[in-house]
Amino acid sequence: MNRVNYSREMDRIMEKEEREGRTPSLLLQVCCAPCSSHCLELLREHFLVTVLYYNPNISEKAEYEKRKAEELRLIEEYNRQVEEQDFTGMHSTGKAHRIAVMDCDYDAAAYEEAVRGLEDCPEGGARCAVCFDLRLGKTAQLAAQNGFDYFTTTLTISPLKNADLLNETGQRKAEEYGAVFLPSDFKKKEGYKRSIELSARFGLYRQNFCGCRFSKRDAQRDAI
Repeated sequence: MNRVNYSREMDRIMEKEEREGRTPSLLLQVCCAPCSSHCLELLREHFLVTVLYYNPNISEKAEYEKRKAEELRLIEEYNRQVEEQDFTGMHSTGKAHRIAVMDCDYDAAAYEEAVRGLEDCPEGGARCAVCFDLRLGKTAQLAAQNGFDYFTTTLTISPLKNADLLNETGQRKAEEYGAVFLPSDFKKKEGYKRSIELSARFGLYRQNFCGCRFSKRDAQRDAI
Protein backbone atom coordinates (compact mmCIF):
# COMPACT_ATOMS: atom_id res chain seq x y z
CA MET A 1 0.00 0.00 0.00
CA ASN A 2 1.49 3.34 -1.07
CA ARG A 3 1.68 6.07 1.56
CA VAL A 4 0.27 9.48 0.75
CA ASN A 5 2.87 12.18 0.20
CA TYR A 6 1.14 14.93 2.18
CA SER A 7 3.89 17.44 1.47
CA ARG A 8 3.34 17.02 -2.25
CA GLU A 9 -0.42 17.30 -1.78
CA MET A 10 0.04 20.64 -0.05
CA ASP A 11 2.32 21.84 -2.84
CA ARG A 12 -0.32 20.94 -5.41
CA ILE A 13 -2.97 22.91 -3.57
CA MET A 14 -0.71 25.95 -3.24
CA GLU A 15 0.21 25.78 -6.93
CA LYS A 16 -3.46 25.53 -7.92
CA GLU A 17 -4.41 28.54 -5.78
CA GLU A 18 -1.54 30.55 -7.26
CA ARG A 19 -2.55 29.69 -10.84
CA GLU A 20 -6.05 30.92 -10.05
CA GLY A 21 -4.67 34.16 -8.61
CA ARG A 22 -5.97 33.50 -5.11
CA THR A 23 -4.43 34.05 -1.70
CA PRO A 24 -6.65 31.88 0.50
CA SER A 25 -7.09 32.24 4.24
CA LEU A 26 -5.65 29.61 6.55
CA LEU A 27 -6.24 28.90 10.22
CA LEU A 28 -3.04 27.32 11.52
CA GLN A 29 -3.04 25.52 14.87
CA VAL A 30 0.42 25.97 16.36
CA CYS A 31 1.96 24.05 19.23
CA CYS A 32 4.98 26.29 19.91
CA ALA A 33 7.24 28.88 18.33
CA PRO A 34 10.08 26.51 17.33
CA CYS A 35 7.72 24.18 15.46
CA SER A 36 5.82 27.03 13.83
CA SER A 37 8.93 28.93 12.70
CA HIS A 38 9.45 27.03 9.44
CA CYS A 39 5.73 26.50 8.88
CA LEU A 40 5.01 30.24 9.06
CA GLU A 41 8.02 31.12 6.94
CA LEU A 42 6.64 28.85 4.21
CA LEU A 43 2.90 29.43 4.53
CA ARG A 44 2.92 33.23 4.71
CA GLU A 45 4.11 33.22 1.08
CA HIS A 46 0.93 31.47 -0.07
CA PHE A 47 -1.81 32.15 2.48
CA LEU A 48 -3.33 34.81 4.70
CA VAL A 49 -2.37 32.97 7.87
CA THR A 50 -4.11 33.28 11.21
CA VAL A 51 -2.34 31.48 14.03
CA LEU A 52 -4.52 29.59 16.50
CA TYR A 53 -2.76 28.96 19.79
CA TYR A 54 -4.94 26.13 21.10
CA ASN A 55 -2.99 23.75 23.33
CA PRO A 56 -5.04 22.43 26.25
CA ASN A 57 -2.53 19.56 26.57
CA ILE A 58 -0.04 21.91 28.25
CA SER A 59 -0.62 20.99 31.87
CA GLU A 60 1.18 23.82 33.68
CA LYS A 61 -0.17 27.32 33.15
CA ALA A 62 3.28 28.91 33.50
CA GLU A 63 4.58 26.67 30.72
CA TYR A 64 1.54 27.49 28.59
CA GLU A 65 2.07 31.23 28.99
CA LYS A 66 5.81 30.98 28.30
CA ARG A 67 5.25 29.10 25.05
CA LYS A 68 2.47 31.45 24.02
CA ALA A 69 4.66 34.50 24.66
CA GLU A 70 7.39 33.03 22.46
CA GLU A 71 4.87 32.38 19.69
CA LEU A 72 3.67 35.98 19.81
CA ARG A 73 7.27 37.24 19.82
CA LEU A 74 8.04 35.22 16.69
CA ILE A 75 4.93 36.47 14.91
CA GLU A 76 5.82 40.05 15.81
CA GLU A 77 9.26 39.57 14.26
CA TYR A 78 7.82 37.99 11.11
CA ASN A 79 5.34 40.84 10.75
CA ARG A 80 8.13 43.37 11.20
CA GLN A 81 9.95 41.71 8.30
CA VAL A 82 6.88 42.16 6.11
CA GLU A 83 6.37 45.78 7.10
CA GLU A 84 10.02 46.65 6.46
CA GLN A 85 10.42 44.25 3.52
CA ASP A 86 13.57 42.98 5.20
CA PHE A 87 13.93 39.22 4.72
CA THR A 88 17.67 38.97 5.32
CA GLY A 89 18.58 35.35 6.02
CA MET A 90 15.01 34.19 5.47
CA HIS A 91 13.49 31.90 2.84
CA SER A 92 10.95 34.62 2.13
CA THR A 93 10.09 37.10 -0.60
CA GLY A 94 8.00 40.21 -1.07
CA LYS A 95 5.00 37.89 -1.44
CA ALA A 96 5.03 37.21 2.30
CA HIS A 97 1.92 38.37 4.17
CA ARG A 98 1.37 39.57 7.71
CA ILE A 99 0.27 36.92 10.20
CA ALA A 100 -2.81 37.36 12.38
CA VAL A 101 -3.57 35.67 15.71
CA MET A 102 -6.67 34.00 17.13
CA ASP A 103 -6.12 33.27 20.80
CA CYS A 104 -7.81 30.64 22.96
CA ASP A 105 -8.15 30.59 26.72
CA TYR A 106 -6.07 28.24 28.85
CA ASP A 107 -8.20 25.10 29.14
CA ALA A 108 -6.21 22.20 30.57
CA ALA A 109 -9.41 20.71 31.99
CA ALA A 110 -10.63 19.87 28.48
CA TYR A 111 -7.50 17.82 27.83
CA GLU A 112 -7.60 16.05 31.19
CA GLU A 113 -11.22 15.06 30.59
CA ALA A 114 -10.47 13.82 27.08
CA VAL A 115 -7.56 11.56 28.11
CA ARG A 116 -9.05 10.18 31.30
CA GLY A 117 -8.26 6.48 31.49
CA LEU A 118 -5.30 6.81 29.10
CA GLU A 119 -2.77 8.06 31.63
CA ASP A 120 -0.50 5.02 31.28
CA CYS A 121 -0.50 4.86 27.46
CA PRO A 122 2.94 5.17 25.87
CA GLU A 123 3.92 8.39 24.14
CA GLY A 124 2.66 8.30 20.56
CA GLY A 125 -0.18 5.93 21.41
CA ALA A 126 -3.91 6.27 22.04
CA ARG A 127 -3.56 9.25 24.37
CA CYS A 128 -1.77 11.27 21.66
CA ALA A 129 -4.46 10.31 19.14
CA VAL A 130 -7.11 11.74 21.48
CA CYS A 131 -5.02 14.90 21.90
CA PHE A 132 -4.78 15.34 18.11
CA ASP A 133 -8.52 14.82 17.86
CA LEU A 134 -9.19 17.50 20.47
CA ARG A 135 -6.91 20.15 19.00
CA LEU A 136 -7.76 19.58 15.35
CA GLY A 137 -11.46 19.35 16.16
CA LYS A 138 -11.38 22.79 17.77
CA THR A 139 -9.40 24.18 14.83
CA ALA A 140 -11.82 22.74 12.28
CA GLN A 141 -14.79 24.11 14.22
CA LEU A 142 -13.33 27.63 14.36
CA ALA A 143 -12.26 27.47 10.71
CA ALA A 144 -15.81 26.65 9.68
CA GLN A 145 -17.38 29.24 11.97
CA ASN A 146 -15.08 32.02 10.77
CA GLY A 147 -15.09 31.22 7.05
CA PHE A 148 -11.46 30.20 6.60
CA ASP A 149 -10.62 28.59 3.28
CA TYR A 150 -8.36 26.01 4.95
CA PHE A 151 -7.07 24.85 8.31
CA THR A 152 -4.06 22.76 9.31
CA THR A 153 -1.54 22.19 12.12
CA THR A 154 2.19 22.60 12.69
CA LEU A 155 2.34 19.25 14.49
CA THR A 156 3.47 17.37 11.38
CA ILE A 157 6.87 19.07 11.57
CA SER A 158 7.91 16.87 14.48
CA PRO A 159 9.75 13.64 13.65
CA LEU A 160 8.10 12.21 16.77
CA LYS A 161 4.53 12.83 15.56
CA ASN A 162 2.61 10.49 13.25
CA ALA A 163 1.94 12.58 10.13
CA ASP A 164 -0.43 9.97 8.68
CA LEU A 165 -2.57 10.01 11.81
CA LEU A 166 -2.54 13.82 11.97
CA ASN A 167 -3.64 14.17 8.35
CA GLU A 168 -6.32 11.50 8.71
CA THR A 169 -7.60 13.22 11.86
CA GLY A 170 -7.60 16.60 10.15
CA GLN A 171 -9.57 15.28 7.20
CA ARG A 172 -12.08 13.57 9.48
CA LYS A 173 -12.61 16.74 11.49
CA ALA A 174 -12.96 18.77 8.29
CA GLU A 175 -15.82 16.53 7.22
CA GLU A 176 -17.38 16.69 10.68
CA TYR A 177 -17.43 20.50 10.84
CA GLY A 178 -17.73 21.43 7.16
CA ALA A 179 -14.23 22.91 6.83
CA VAL A 180 -11.37 22.21 4.39
CA PHE A 181 -8.19 20.60 5.70
CA LEU A 182 -4.81 21.46 4.18
CA PRO A 183 -2.66 18.30 4.14
CA SER A 184 0.91 18.72 5.33
CA ASP A 185 4.09 17.01 6.37
CA PHE A 186 6.22 20.00 7.33
CA LYS A 187 9.22 17.90 8.32
CA LYS A 188 9.77 17.01 4.66
CA LYS A 189 12.26 18.88 2.46
CA GLU A 190 14.39 19.55 5.57
CA GLY A 191 11.57 21.44 7.26
CA TYR A 192 12.49 20.16 10.71
CA LYS A 193 16.13 21.13 10.15
CA ARG A 194 15.00 24.61 9.09
CA SER A 195 12.94 24.95 12.28
CA ILE A 196 16.08 24.27 14.33
CA GLU A 197 18.00 26.91 12.36
CA LEU A 198 15.23 29.47 12.85
CA SER A 199 14.94 28.63 16.55
CA ALA A 200 18.63 29.38 16.94
CA ARG A 201 18.38 32.58 14.93
CA PHE A 202 15.55 34.00 17.04
CA GLY A 203 16.68 32.46 20.33
CA LEU A 204 13.38 30.60 20.74
CA TYR A 205 12.55 28.69 23.89
CA ARG A 206 12.69 24.97 23.06
CA GLN A 207 11.41 22.07 25.13
CA ASN A 208 12.08 18.34 25.32
CA PHE A 209 8.45 17.42 25.98
CA CYS A 210 5.20 18.21 24.17
CA GLY A 211 3.63 20.04 27.10
CA CYS A 212 1.42 17.47 28.78
CA ARG A 213 2.30 16.14 32.22
CA PHE A 214 2.73 12.65 30.82
CA SER A 215 5.38 13.62 28.27
CA LYS A 216 7.15 15.66 30.94
CA ARG A 217 7.09 12.64 33.25
CA ASP A 218 8.58 10.43 30.54
CA ALA A 219 11.23 13.03 29.61
CA GLN A 220 12.34 13.31 33.25
CA ARG A 221 12.43 9.52 33.60
CA ASP A 222 14.53 9.12 30.45
CA ALA A 223 16.98 11.77 31.66
CA ILE A 224 17.85 9.77 34.76
